[in-house]
Order: sequence, then structure tokens, then C-alpha cells
Amino acid sequence: MSSIGVWIVVCAGTSAWAAAPQAAPRPHTAASPAASKAGKKTPVRPKLTDAQLEAAIRAKFAKSKINADKFTVKVQGGIATIEGKTDVVQHKGTATRMAKTAGASAVNNRVQVSDAAKQKAAGNLEMGRRRAQVKRGEPRSDPK
Repeated sequence: MSSIGVWIVVCAGTSAWAAAPQAAPRPHTAASPAASKAGKKTPVRPKLTDAQLEAAIRAKFAKSKINADKFTVKVQGGIATIEGKTDVVQHKGTATRMAKTAGASAVNNRVQVSDAAKQKAAGNLEMGRRRAQVKRGEPRSDPK
């Protein structure tokens, strides 16, 4: 019987506490679909003019290793066009990512990768495939 008495006292004490005034609920604000999917808000960048965007992309290129390729950049309507030649396959993708992070709405990548770079990448890929196909019990290569 004493445990029931304690329970009644505890419940009676909390009912007064629960009736205390609370802050008003915050109004619901509509978030962008991208922000709700990712669970966080995307930073809003100020709209850059084409000349400012082009300068920002060139500045990013100048700070990186792909500066040696001397890509040309033109921006029209927020869409960046990158042209040039490279001997490294990865520089083409890097140029696209840098232009997008600078604020380009889209990128038209016309960078041409040399045949030697394509052959080197294909050779590296084939060599990697051979390593992946080696079974555990087999030796990987002949000792020299």
C-alpha cells in the first residue's frame, strides 16, 4: 500500500510541473528539397556575373597542378566551357569539379586527353585486373 501512496504523490507533483507555461511553437519554414534530403541546409552563394565566375575558375586553376595544362575558360549564362589538351586523364575531371565548386551552374568540358595518357590508363587498369584475379594460394609474381 505504501508504494501506491508514493506513486500518487509523484504523479501529483508532476502534474503541476507539466502545466507550467511553455514557449510558443516555432512556425514551420519551407526548406529546399535538396536541403531536406541531405539533412542540412546548403549555403546560399551570391549570384556571380559571368566575368566574376570566369575569374574565380581561372584562380582555382592557377592554384592547382592542372595549371600546367593551360586550359581556356569561357563563361556564358553561368555555364562554363573548358577547352584544352592534357596528358593526364584525371585533369579533365578535376577541371569540371573545380568549375562547379567555383559556382558554375553547368560545365561543358571539351578537354582532349592525349592518346598516350589513354593508353597508360588502360595499361594501369589491365594490370590492376590481373592482380585482382590472383588466387590466395598462387604466387603473385616470379621472385627476381
